[in-house]
Amino acid sequence: MNETSLLTELIDALSCLPSVGRKTAQRMAYNLLDKKREKGLMLAASLEKAMRNIGNCSICRNYTEQSVCQLCENIKRDKNTLCVVHSPSDVLAIESTANFSGQYFVLLGQLSPLDGIGPEEIGMPLLSKRLTQGEITEIIVATSSTVEGEATAYYISQVANQVEQNNSDLKISVTRLAQGVPVGGELEYLDQSTLALSLANRSHF
Repeated sequence: MNETSLLTELIDALSCLPSVGRKTAQRMAYNLLDKKREKGLMLAASLEKAMRNIGNCSICRNYTEQSVCQLCENIKRDKNTLCVVHSPSDVLAIESTANFSGQYFVLLGQLSPLDGIGPEEIGMPLLSKRLTQGEITEIIVATSSTVEGEATAYYISQVANQVEQNNSDLKISVTRLAQGVPVGGELEYLDQSTLALSLANRSHF
């Protein structure tokens, strides 16, 4: 079936979304054109507005329309605890637990030399500068348990150690999110890696 150039362009644009293949993008495009043109225009306007106006917080690198995000501006949050996460969506996940009231630092990636992602790309100079200000006493490293995530976590701990060495009056504790058996999980259904992490991260009652 022949498609107009504009229709092909729309399908290609929709295909950039995660988990959306060409067939799914094609169904989306036809659905918008057949029944939801007004909502499609609203979607287009909202996308353009977001792409142009949403940037990164100058302090934590989370998404924001301002130079500093609402979380960093909130004076009620604990200034001594810093949770380091991979992406802005991780901030949303942790905030949804209502169990953390500290600060955040968003890496926007993980160390991966083969992909050209080094310390500069994940904001290590900015993190180091933030640590030298003296407010942070604990870093909670909340990166993934992948090879890249573990390498990133180790590098963050080294950055904290270096800051301590250069500033003898600073003491920064580096902790890692516990990993292992999920709540309600049955051992027989766990994969070997998860079970191994559970054993390694066991704790006292």
